[in-house]
Amino acid sequence: MADLIVAGRQFRTKADYDAALRDQAKIDAIKAKVNMQQPGEVISLWTELSAGEYHFTTLVGEDFEEEIEELANKYKKQGYTEDSKVKLPKQNKKSKKTDIKKNTPALEAYDEQMQKEIKSVLKKNEIRRKIIVILCSLIAIGCFGYYGVYYYYSDKTQTQYEDLADLKGSNALATGRPNVVIHRTEEEEIELTVLEEYQTLYNKNKKLIGWLKIDDTNIDYPVMQTSNNEYYLDHNYNQEYDKNGSLFLDADCDVVHRSTNLIIYGHHMKSGKMFGNLNKYSSESYYKDHSKIQFDTIYEKGTYEVMYVFRSRIYNEDEVVFKYYQFLNAVSEQEFNSNMQEMKELSMYDTGVTASYGDSLLTLSTCDNSEEDGRFVVVAKKIE
Repeated sequence: MADLIVAGRQFRTKADYDAALRDQAKIDAIKAKVNMQQPGEVISLWTELSAGEYHFTTLVGEDFEEEIEELANKYKKQGYTEDSKVKLPKQNKKSKKTDIKKNTPALEAYDEQMQKEIKSVLKKNEIRRKIIVILCSLIAIGCFGYYGVYYYYSDKTQTQYEDLADLKGSNALATGRPNVVIHRTEEEEIELTVLEEYQTLYNKNKKLIGWLKIDDTNIDYPVMQTSNNEYYLDHNYNQEYDKNGSLFLDADCDVVHRSTNLIIYGHHMKSGKMFGNLNKYSSESYYKDHSKIQFDTIYEKGTYEVMYVFRSRIYNEDEVVFKYYQFLNAVSEQEFNSNMQEMKELSMYDTGVTASYGDSLLTLSTCDNSEEDGRFVVVAKKIE
C-alpha cells in the first residue's frame, strides 16, 4: 500500500495508482511548456483548464487544477492578464537543466502501458517537429529561389537596356535612307522623319515613341506606345514577357499633334529599375540636383524642368476630384490654369517653376504604396 503514492496522494488499488501516474504525466508535460513565473501563461492555462481542454481522473489532477486556479487568481488580483509578460532574472542554463532533470520522473518510473503512451506522444512530437523543419526549409528555398530569379531577370533587363542605350546614334540597322513616318487623318497628311540617333532603335521596334533620361540616375530608357495601356506593363522593348515592363506613353497622348501633357508610366520596382527611384523626388534636395529631364520623341529632342511633385491615387469614375491622369489636353486657358492650380496645391514643395497656356508638359507617373491605388507623380515643363 505504501508504494501506491503519487504526488503525496496514496491510492488503494493498482488501477487508481496507474490513473494517477497518467495524470501526473500530463501535469509534467504541461509544466514543461508553461512558465509558472509568467502571469500571462498561468492565467491562460487556467482558462484552458476551466474550458476542459485537459482531462484528469484522479485527485492528483484535482490538486493541480486547484494549484493553478489559486495562482491564476493571485496574478489577476495583481492586475495581470493573459497578455501579460514579465521580465525574469536570467537563470544559469546548467542549473536549469539540472532542475528539470531532477524534477522530471524517469521513464522507468511508470508502468509498461504508461511508458508506451509516453513514447507514442514523444514519437508524434518528433515527427511533427521534423515535418515543420522540412516545411520551413522548403519555404526558405522557395523564397531564395524567388529572389534569385527576380534579381536574375532584373539584371538581365538592365543589361538589355544598357545595350539599347548603346544603339542610340548607331547605324547598325540603318536602311541607307531615313525613316519617314506618314500620319494620315481625314483632314491632313503629315510626313515626319525619325531622328537619326533613333533610326536603329525604331527599325528594331516600331512601337518606340521616344527616350527618357534623367542625368545621374538609373532612368535612361526607351519609351514605348501602343493603342492600349496594358501591353507594356509586362513586356520589354524586345516584346518579351518581363515583370519589369517598360516605360510607356499614355495611349491617348499624341506626339504629332502635340498633347498639352505627355504622361509616361512605369513600374515602381523594388530593385530600383524603371521608375523604382522616382519617389526620391519627394526630397527637395534631390529635386534640386535633378531638376532637368530629357525626353526626346523619335521626331524631336526635348528638355524639361521639374515643376510639381505630388502624391495622388486612382479614383473611382464617379468621384468629383482632380485626376491628373485625365489631364492630357487643355482646350482653353481657363482649363489649363485650373489644372495647374490643382497640381500646385498638391505639390510637396514650391519649385518656383510655373507654366502658361501653350506650354508643353511632361508627367512621370508610378505606383506609390502610401495608400491603396496610390501614385507618385512628377510634372515638368518643356524649356527646350
